[in-house]
Amino acid sequence: MPGVRVVTDSSCDLPEALAAEAAIAVVPLTIRFGDEEFVDRRDLTPEAFWSRCAAAATLPQTAAPSPGAFEDAFRAQAAAGADAVACVVLSTELSATGQAATTAAAAVAGEVEVRVVDTRSVSLGVGLLALEAARRGADGDALDDVVARVEDLAARTEIHAGLDTLDHLRKGGRVGGAQALLGSLLSIKPVIEVRDGAVEPGPRVRTRAKVLDYLVAKVAGADVERLAVVHGAAADLDAFLDRVATHVPRSEVVVGDLGPVVGTHTGPGTIGVIYQRRAPA
Repeated sequence: MPGVRVVTDSSCDLPEALAAEAAIAVVPLTIRFGDEEFVDRRDLTPEAFWSRCAAAATLPQTAAPSPGAFEDAFRAQAAAGADAVACVVLSTELSATGQAATTAAAAVAGEVEVRVVDTRSVSLGVGLLALEAARRGADGDALDDVVARVEDLAARTEIHAGLDTLDHLRKGGRVGGAQALLGSLLSIKPVIEVRDGAVEPGPRVRTRAKVLDYLVAKVAGADVERLAVVHGAAADLDAFLDRVATHVPRSEVVVGDLGPVVGTHTGPGTIGVIYQRRAPA
């Protein structure tokens, strides 16, 4: 059926089944461990990624998809019946992925209309927006309306994450003001958040328990329209989800594995909450 279809990138951390159900095409970034290169989620699962990180002396590098990879995805959506494509990508403050998608959109302009939306977000912040775009497209909304809805929700999206280690922040890059955390000699469990498309420091917390308390309090204090929880091989995930369920039913929470694109910079044990605040009445 003609309509708006959705393309996103693999930083979205959407569970594969959810993306497939919504007919969302996911363009993968690439991950390099030394001389070895892997296609995100295709050659390297999140589980395999964390195992490799634990054994590696240095952090892997991530690379944006090529414009050609986006061109292929746009054409495939057109071939599947789309008369327009909404391409929902991670923050351009953090990656060249949006630039590649924009180049690709121009290349296919004579074949299918594509609008690239910079979510100013990461991980399931991108994923939730891609899901909403797919819902609106399936309901028959026009491209302009789909994009407007995504942009509205993007402005109401918040991401807060607790890290279990400073090591990945210390070794990695692209963390903006979060580098300020590294100047502390205190034994802290860093909390970060996404503001204006960049990763910034949150409060300084001394224990893992207090980090989780903080994340639960953020959910409890927000009028949440949709909630997602993302984690990087966190052993305490289930206990955390039980606590969050007192505020948002667990069946309504999207849970995703933190993949290499973001996990490279945050490290194992990361737990994040991503929510969209309800619009004012």
